[in-house]
Amino acid sequence: MTASFDNRVPVAVETTLAVDLWPAEPGHPAAFLLVHGLASNAQLWWGTAARLSELGHPVAAVDQRGHGRSEKPAEGYTLDQACDDLVSLVAHLRESVPGFDRRIVVAGQSWGANVALELGYRHPDIFSGVVCVDGGTIELAARFPDWESCAAALAPPRTTGRRAADIEAFMNQAHPNWPASGIAAQMANFELMADGTVAPRLSFENHMKLLRALWGHHPSTRYAGMKVPVLLVPADSGQASWTADKRKSVDEAVAALPVGKTHWFSPADHDIHAQFPVELAEVLHSEATEGILA
Repeated sequence: MTASFDNRVPVAVETTLAVDLWPAEPGHPAAFLLVHGLASNAQLWWGTAARLSELGHPVAAVDQRGHGRSEKPAEGYTLDQACDDLVSLVAHLRESVPGFDRRIVVAGQSWGANVALELGYRHPDIFSGVVCVDGGTIELAARFPDWESCAAALAPPRTTGRRAADIEAFMNQAHPNWPASGIAAQMANFELMADGTVAPRLSFENHMKLLRALWGHHPSTRYAGMKVPVLLVPADSGQASWTADKRKSVDEAVAALPVGKTHWFSPADHDIHAQFPVELAEVLHSEATEGILA
């Protein structure tokens, strides 16, 4: 099944964050707020959002601060600010967009999953459930004992000035089984310049600020205190040693969560929402109507 994106509607809220909205009929089971990962953008969620809308859910997909089409201030690249930005956004959605005055599930991918988990921990009065897509268990401090070693290992490549055609060709080669929509969404991480080269929409400096925020986040300290259900949706890459470590951390998280469940995608890439947008939407719908998020 191929998701259609033509049911998006114009943004109806005044906010510093760019938001895409999908309508739903009255009587929906839950609304979804979809949060992307580090150096990503809302478009990677479009396929999942469109299918959720077809299944009756109102959906908002957001470009976080400094990403995509959102404003890019010099400051505010912290976990606290990421959470505050999204709480403010939800307040606007509740006032302006039909369907967001009821249950809201926050779903995030990668860094966005860590943000979603923190939102559920801090604001169980706002969010009725949390979905962590290949994230929410990321504890970089367990791999890197200090920030300097983390920064050296995980700093993003410098892509400014590279040809867009070369980057797109690389993405197609790296992800041969992705739908075209997933590749297009990845390319939306870049601004296309007049000479055919690109510049990342998230600056290197702001990327590193958010990476440091991720290094400093310890989601394992949140699990036992979660007051809302958490659905973990990890990706099994097929790399035995890497996936074994991930399975251990996921199992430990589910054991610690008061209400937790896991749905693995295997084999799958880190960007499950880009690779399997419709399949992911149907998992979320099932859990929101008759599963852990209901």
